[in-house]
Amino acid sequence: MASLSRWVRRVARRSPSLPLQFPAAGFEIINEADVVEEEQFDEFRAGQYYPVNIGDVYASKYQIMGKLGFGTTSTVWLARNLEEHLHVALKVCTRDGGGREEFQIHRHVSQANPSHPGYRHVRAALDMFSLHRSGGDHRCLVQKPMWDSWRDLARRNPARRFSLPLLKAGLKHILLALDYLHNECQLVHTDIKADNILQEIVDDRILKAFVKAELETPSPRKFVGGAAVYRSRQFELPTEFGGAVLSDFGAAVRGDQKRNHDAQPNVYRSPEVMLKAEWSYPVDIWNVGVMIWDLFEGKHLFYGDDPDGKGYSTRAHLAELVGMLGPPPPDLIQRGIRSADFFTKDGSWKADVPMQRDGSLEKSEEHLEGRDKEDFLVFVRSMLQWRPEDRKTAKQLLHDPWLNS
Repeated sequence: MASLSRWVRRVARRSPSLPLQFPAAGFEIINEADVVEEEQFDEFRAGQYYPVNIGDVYASKYQIMGKLGFGTTSTVWLARNLEEHLHVALKVCTRDGGGREEFQIHRHVSQANPSHPGYRHVRAALDMFSLHRSGGDHRCLVQKPMWDSWRDLARRNPARRFSLPLLKAGLKHILLALDYLHNECQLVHTDIKADNILQEIVDDRILKAFVKAELETPSPRKFVGGAAVYRSRQFELPTEFGGAVLSDFGAAVRGDQKRNHDAQPNVYRSPEVMLKAEWSYPVDIWNVGVMIWDLFEGKHLFYGDDPDGKGYSTRAHLAELVGMLGPPPPDLIQRGIRSADFFTKDGSWKADVPMQRDGSLEKSEEHLEGRDKEDFLVFVRSMLQWRPEDRKTAKQLLHDPWLNS
């Protein structure tokens, strides 16, 4: 009976799909003088990128369907798992762009506790493998394909910012993701920004349309040293939107190990990071609180533009914080290795940058009024506290009255 059951399962299992045949001609050849996507980076000129070709099959089962995007450490492609008959996103790292530690973090995130409600809102790894090549291997990460980032989503809106219902719904998903990361994975993300939050694809039609477009109108490309460099192709607008998903754990660190190294995107840096005090999970909460301004107000809350005209500086950023939130508590100043560069022992500002005397969250918020505004600012203030221990946790924020109103 057991052998019969195994036979039935083998018969019932679908055979692997045959690879598609993509056009070998009929595509636009990009002018040799035009710089295309990853070609702009030094890593490309140094031969660090893997020469991916549309139509190639990797790891004996992932066929490349088209290019989704690129970055300084990888290119990202839509692929089809021929064995499981589903589409995936394949991130192909440069030789020095996919460290073993990052891949271990992805594996940990994917396995910590799949039953947690925040698990579906982190971009987990489906598979990992390496492409072997003379001069060094290329690590590859297989994940679910995703639609636009929050940054792209805001740009699609004529107002260039999120509506209130979209903001609340998205924040619930990201706070669930952070609760999962902090309490189940013991990880601090450290790089929460609109680019790293993606919308889940629930409308498979756009995946099929992407492949159909590549077959009928092949992507423009150029050839550099015999290797193709493609222009990325965008997904169509879906008829239905999925949930928000937190991605990119390349900068994530263990939260149960105190540290004081620099972290976070400049305008999102938390006070303890700037002062070089020990930090952990609460830096992510600060990060979310500041990011809300980008999404809902359509502007940064802090800019950190130094008056010397050389761009961002820590002293200019801290001056904005003091003007917006008041002086930091003396006990926080005592914790920071760099505190003496900016504050006296009693907490007075001493850096050679003027503070904004008229700054406040109330003045910076421009789209709400009355009770809605009051409740919104209470929610934001619970994240933007000088002391990391005074900030609410992701779990506590999920029960906030404004978020659930």
